[in-house]
Amino acid sequence: MFFGLFGKKNGNRRIVEKQYAALTAAARRPGLYARLGVPDTVMGRFEMLSAMLILYFRRTRSSARSGQEIAQEIVDAFFEDVDHSIRELGVGDVGVPKRMKKFAGMFYGRLESYAAALDSGDREALAAALGRNIHPEAGEAAPSMRALADYLFSVEAAMAALPEDAIETGALAVPAPET
Repeated sequence: MFFGLFGKKNGNRRIVEKQYAALTAAARRPGLYARLGVPDTVMGRFEMLSAMLILYFRRTRSSARSGQEIAQEIVDAFFEDVDHSIRELGVGDVGVPKRMKKFAGMFYGRLESYAAALDSGDREALAAALGRNIHPEAGEAAPSMRALADYLFSVEAAMAALPEDAIETGALAVPAPET
């Protein structure tokens, strides 16, 4: 991760690093891939990290200004990681901006569709959106996306129950999927 790149002063750096590490760890839990049908690929990991960030972003939208600032810095760190990963995969400097634009569009598209399903409490709509994104070849009929949708609803509920100081101090705890 490239926190503080180019000498940028960041008073929330430790909190952002801690929260981002917790979200990344939550997105890499083996149960998501072994039990809930997420492919253990670069794109599968992108999908799960995007989902965790979306849930976190939703939690912090009602936070104090510092919580919202931390959330934005975490999203910025995510895109720095995506940029770094694209470069590690061998994409040259000329191709990186085009790919970054594509990934940003993917992320914000997921934010819209997942938020609509979460806001309405529609597990089937969330499962369908997850299916379209995680298993595009199978679309909405993708296997086990209902269980993944249920898990994401439980993570959102757990994040909603977090006290504000957990957001402001970096004490995020994301429940593991049931085994």
